[in-house]
Amino acid sequence: MRQEEERNQTNHVRYVQIVVFRLGDEEYALNIDQIKEVVITPSITRVPQKPSFIKGVANIRGNIIAMLDLEEKFGLRKTIDEHAGNNFTLVIDSAEYKMGVLVKEVPNTLSIAESSIEEITLAGDSGIEQSYIKGIVKLEKRLIIMIDIFKVLSQYEEQQVFKKQTALV
Repeated sequence: MRQEEERNQTNHVRYVQIVVFRLGDEEYALNIDQIKEVVITPSITRVPQKPSFIKGVANIRGNIIAMLDLEEKFGLRKTIDEHAGNNFTLVIDSAEYKMGVLVKEVPNTLSIAESSIEEITLAGDSGIEQSYIKGIVKLEKRLIIMIDIFKVLSQYEEQQVFKKQTALV
């Protein structure tokens, strides 16, 4: 009876697919549901008077989207060379947001057990809770910071960037 219960518990392991990418020296991940596609970064048109981590806008498949540099937003060591041709963009497309997240290397997809994500709550330098960090994924010798891309921007930044997407154009 005990073995059957253990088998049933093992069969109920929930898996999540994540997209893993590198920012600075660390690995970060987004739930695959938050990403529409991954493309080679097109040319970016700078837009004046936007936060410095908004690199401008780009035309991806006919959609004009804001291009975010999370390394700059998070204050990490810079690894993205804006002038190199092999950077990639994670395209985020939801009812509220249409944006691209710049990454240097081709991201990879992993299927992980939900139980391998350890929830944490961190406060930033200003004491503001960093609710965009959903947890840390523990895989063997790797620690991957799981983020919620929809919580990365503050309300003020959202207003600056996403006023119905027309404010950028």
